[in-house]
Amino acid sequence: LVDKYIEGLMEGSYGSNGQGSIENTQKEAEYLREYYGLDQPFYVRYGKWVWNMRKLDFGYSYLRRGTSNANMIKVTELVQDRLWWTLILTASTVIFTFVIAFPIGIYSAMRQNTVGDYTATFVGFIGLSVPDFLFTIILMYIFFKFFDTSVGGLFSPEMEYAPWSIAKVGDLLWHLIIPCVVLGTAGTAGQVRILRNNLLDELGKPYVITARSKGLANWRAIMKYPLRIAINPMISGIGQLLPSLIGGTVIISVILSLPTLGPVLLQSMQKQDTYTGGFIVL
Repeated sequence: LVDKYIEGLMEGSYGSNGQGSIENTQKEAEYLREYYGLDQPFYVRYGKWVWNMRKLDFGYSYLRRGTSNANMIKVTELVQDRLWWTLILTASTVIFTFVIAFPIGIYSAMRQNTVGDYTATFVGFIGLSVPDFLFTIILMYIFFKFFDTSVGGLFSPEMEYAPWSIAKVGDLLWHLIIPCVVLGTAGTAGQVRILRNNLLDELGKPYVITARSKGLANWRAIMKYPLRIAINPMISGIGQLLPSLIGGTVIISVILSLPTLGPVLLQSMQKQDTYTGGFIVL
């Protein structure tokens, strides 16, 4: 793809000054060949990319145009804003997951084999089964049909370029609801099952039975020791939850038009923008 781009430069399809200047395009083509090492084997180019990481140099995106460095733009400059929004979305989803899963998991364990327990289990299985993109489309339809609200982006049009204020933060939180619910549903269902099963194991152990027989209040018998032990696997599950969240944002971000890394990664893979796609995957 780089070779085709260079051919386009030499044919005047592109130009550093927008006029297809031969001198500028020749310099840019030479710079591209030298920078990407097109006369070297792939393992040499890969090794060069890895070696340049020590300088936080992850290469240039040759599909997106900048204003310097032979009119190319660095990958880090291209994704830096989107990276922050991706981290904000991921952190918000993790918080949502644990805020919802924590009380439901405790309730299901304390009310084992009741209607509430079966309901939570059923809803959890639905959350694990429904694909995220389908859930997103359903929520978009519901909000538009019944609330006359168009769901998409992280800000309302009037707030997108406004200076930061309490109103803008509130607008951001409102627009985070849909992606957090979509991305966090499967994780929430899984965390509920983990907490419920671990807490049930602890509640059946002799030290809990002894504490209850000595008159310790039921809520203290659960909160003081069993919950502390049962919640450890749930917290450890963050490590397994994060990759799925970051990977899951790709399709969801495209559907909801979110300014995250998802759309950039998809376009980079479609257009073979190697350095951009490689950096995001890394």
